[in-house]
Amino acid sequence: MKKKLLNPKVPNNNLSFLPPEKFITTNPIFRQLIKTHKILAELKGYSELLPNKNIILHSITLQEAKDSSEIENIITTHDELYKAIATKGNDKTAVKEVLNYKKALFKGMELIKARGFLSTNIIVEIQQEIEGNDAGIRKLPGTTLMNDKTGEIMYTPPDNENFIRNCLKNLEEFINTDDERLDPLVKLAMIHYQFEAIHPFYDGNGRTGRIMNVLYLVLTNLLSAPFLYLSSYIIQNKSDYYRLLRSVTTDEAWEEWILYILKAVEKTAEKTLSVSSNIVEIIEETSRKIKQEKSRIYSKELIEILFSNVYCKISHLVESGIASRNIASKYLKELESIGVLKSEKVGKEIIYINIALYDLLKNQNMH
Repeated sequence: MKKKLLNPKVPNNNLSFLPPEKFITTNPIFRQLIKTHKILAELKGYSELLPNKNIILHSITLQEAKDSSEIENIITTHDELYKAIATKGNDKTAVKEVLNYKKALFKGMELIKARGFLSTNIIVEIQQEIEGNDAGIRKLPGTTLMNDKTGEIMYTPPDNENFIRNCLKNLEEFINTDDERLDPLVKLAMIHYQFEAIHPFYDGNGRTGRIMNVLYLVLTNLLSAPFLYLSSYIIQNKSDYYRLLRSVTTDEAWEEWILYILKAVEKTAEKTLSVSSNIVEIIEETSRKIKQEKSRIYSKELIEILFSNVYCKISHLVESGIASRNIASKYLKELESIGVLKSEKVGKEIIYINIALYDLLKNQNMH
């Protein structure tokens, strides 16, 4: 294939619109599509039958928020995140950014469910939620993508606001128009590449693009809820991710890039199924233990509180109508006495950690 002469220091104001003119679905892509669709259908079916779907969704999306932010070198720990959610307080910027990502993800879900499509305006709203500002689409030149370690410029996205908006308009049409020649998962790979190549914002492009992935899977009915995230796979295979993105830009090497994304969806779906079934097991084991040893305080509502976040506190039980403050305090102490919870003082508050859930999410990290 003839190589394009693309200077990484020159803005890519000749970025081609989607779909690519010369693309054909090759046999390796067809073979991988069969495997990826099979496991994705399994995950969708499993998630629809879950009695505790929201609990598991909460754990998986928090993990994704952490992983996706880590790709951008926004590093936080599980512990900091869980405590910040339980106590509604943490001054660390990284923690706030991770929690903003989670809020942006759910906002995106609400918007596509309400409107039935994924538009440029929705993408802008997601990015604003991530960044906490309304800088919007880039109007000024000067944005470059550099190698973190060497400082070398790897790519310069388009710098003409009008062209950026035209690229986004084309992307919006591509996302929301059915094309019988392209499998939705092939389109997912193309959409992800194109958004990263346009790089329409001053900041938050990577995280916005990764939220768009799962929104598209829900939009095309490949998932019924946002259960699958590629960030953990990207962290594991980061150098391939950037190399293959660049190969599409310089060589129009779509096949390898598409295979990478299809494989990412397959492997992540497998991992998500495993983590989800492990959480279900822990919920069932905890329910049995409480019924056997403290049957007086058992309720489905209590189990939901214990698993809706890794940490819980007295006010969570009070607010959900399970018990008054004094009784709630006794309940949590009783659960600590049988090894379900462990108390910890954070500032002036006592919070209770769900030991089994914490250990699972920390040790069975999604990557």
